[in-house]
Amino acid sequence: MSEKEVLLLTRNLTKEYELKNNFGIRKKQVVHAVSDVSLEIYKGETLSLVGESGCGKSTLGRMMMRLIEPTRGQILFEGKDITIYSEKQMRQIYKKIQLIFQDPYASLDPRMKVKDLIGEPLVTHKVYPTKEETERKVKELMHMVGIRPEFIDRYPHQFSGGQRQRIGIARALALKPKLIVCDEPVSALDVSIQSQILNLLKDLQKEFDLTYLFISHDLGVVHYISDRICVMFLGKVCEIGDTREIYQNPKHPYTRFLLDAVPNMDPEKKQKRENILAGEIPSAVNPPSGCRFCTRCPYAKEICRKEEPKLIEYEGRKAACHFPLGE
Repeated sequence: MSEKEVLLLTRNLTKEYELKNNFGIRKKQVVHAVSDVSLEIYKGETLSLVGESGCGKSTLGRMMMRLIEPTRGQILFEGKDITIYSEKQMRQIYKKIQLIFQDPYASLDPRMKVKDLIGEPLVTHKVYPTKEETERKVKELMHMVGIRPEFIDRYPHQFSGGQRQRIGIARALALKPKLIVCDEPVSALDVSIQSQILNLLKDLQKEFDLTYLFISHDLGVVHYISDRICVMFLGKVCEIGDTREIYQNPKHPYTRFLLDAVPNMDPEKKQKRENILAGEIPSAVNPPSGCRFCTRCPYAKEICRKEEPKLIEYEGRKAACHFPLGE
């Protein structure tokens, strides 16, 4: 593709939470969950958000869907600013943007049958005029994700974890969306099942020209499914670029530490365990001045503690670092 089509764009997207005490009185302290994030998701690609727990990746993904309201910034979907959309207008957007949840046990109502779980979006948006047509579509979706259609009257507890996640995927596909936000969709599954779900997602992407925002902390999973990777630390984007380039030649020290932390069972390829990230993640209530990674970075200098680095392009990818690796 010579020219990529932008499906979703964020500009300076920010989410802050004011702290409250036990009496519900607001304090002056603010949690900086996501800070000034600007990125693009191209049509047909898989962009993965990675980082340690608490870095803001799930908050960012849900803000893009307006499930969490941003404090500041813009969200443009297909060129339209959906940040200012009303609840009624967002109902139409939700036909085009869907979410696959992390926990297939908690995301399905145990009192509803499969036909109702998958068919609920179709009924809500009145896609088909009759129950028979809706049920026919539900069976088609079940077959598509590898669930036998004759199980249509079963309840979630009668399925395994992998099967429940397939039901969740079928529900997300019901309205033929353009973008699916996958919020750690395989982290709650057995390793043997993870590969099946990832392969299913890739097959569905090819068949229906889907775009994925894939949120995960598992760099092995991310390497397999992603076209591009966005690395986050404490609510900020550290590095973003092509998956192959980032894995082979990361520019941000935090990205290098994340890659070095991936276990390698091959004794001949085991790296020295020197590059282990030390220290604790700084508080999101009182983030460090300058670069937010400076308190954990062994390469930090005085400028890192005073001046926040900007996302600058290096060899086809962007990194927010005053002293990028290899430069």
